[in-house]
Amino acid sequence: MSAARPYDYRSDDSPELILFRDTVARFVTDEIEPYYEQWDKQGRVPRELFKKAGEAGLLSADLPVEYGGSGVTVEFAMAVADEFARRGYLALASMFNVSADIVAFYIYNLGSEEQKRSLLPKMAAGELIGAIAMTEPGAGSDLQGIKTTALPVNGGESYAINGSKTFISNGQNCDFVIVATKTDPRAGAKGTTLFIVDAALPGFKRGRNLEKIGQHAADTSELFFDNVIVPASAVLGRVGNGFGHLVDELPRERLCLAVGGVAHARGALEKTVEYVSSRKAFGTTVASFQHTRFELARLKTEVEVHQAFADKCMRLYREKRLDATTAAMAKFAISDMECRVIDTCLQMFGGYGYMAEYPISRYYVDARIQRIYGGTNEIMKEVIARSLVGRA
Repeated sequence: MSAARPYDYRSDDSPELILFRDTVARFVTDEIEPYYEQWDKQGRVPRELFKKAGEAGLLSADLPVEYGGSGVTVEFAMAVADEFARRGYLALASMFNVSADIVAFYIYNLGSEEQKRSLLPKMAAGELIGAIAMTEPGAGSDLQGIKTTALPVNGGESYAINGSKTFISNGQNCDFVIVATKTDPRAGAKGTTLFIVDAALPGFKRGRNLEKIGQHAADTSELFFDNVIVPASAVLGRVGNGFGHLVDELPRERLCLAVGGVAHARGALEKTVEYVSSRKAFGTTVASFQHTRFELARLKTEVEVHQAFADKCMRLYREKRLDATTAAMAKFAISDMECRVIDTCLQMFGGYGYMAEYPISRYYVDARIQRIYGGTNEIMKEVIARSLVGRA
């Protein structure tokens, strides 16, 4: 039995996109729902899930066909996170986004032809899982403050990477990781370089799978680099231009967060409407109380308004016009809305909302990180403010 199509309310979906959404919905029903509680308890998903998603055509759909994608528009790629998040599996949306929608597009936009052809088709097939390592114990949203170094050795033919990273999504499952390093520690942002580091290299070590308050199924790790030797061909993009590369790629990452965030809020609202329509108090359904009805009306409006902004951002991205400021506004506004909406939804469940057996509790704890990763919302405000009045 196939799952209901999630976007009947959209009149502008093409027949192809509607079919793709149906494929994603069936994948969630068949491959995720029966097993998610187990993955949530064990703190990671099996690698096989990525392979199954690749076989279904769900990974990196908007990559060109020659690199393993389907050559479709970004709306197809975003439909995966959209459906995962709406159904309450935001952790999986985050994991898939990191590898298929963020790391893959760093390689597509910055990589050499050899890097693209050796990595992208296998990533789209789910055979390789990627991660990106920016955050360090002493440097969160301040990417210019990273301490991990990559210094030339062997006459410049290789680099030795030393340092550590933390809060790395896909850290336990990844086959390789894009690492932000300092190749010239004295040059500030201009001394930053990105490297593609094979997880099988000597000196690379995965730390513990970090315990989080939410998104338990998404493995999140510390990574350590102890004199990891990589060839010069492992540089991604240009030496010394890593900070600029990071800035250029952040709009897509923040678009992923925005799309997942509004879908997550929508899913929580759908579950809440279902609950209050059946739950009785004082001899009538909770949905019959005026306060409940007015709150639902407010939440529905918030979701639809922010959905329109997310759709606009997808269109801008497709037209190559999504800038850093607009992406920052989307990430900030939508993640704030997501947490507001889900908090109100949980309140409508009463005491049951606080019980782990009710999915609304997972929506609540999973949403909180959305205001932190991808650049904290405080940093988003700074990015937006600088576009208006410059630096303080």
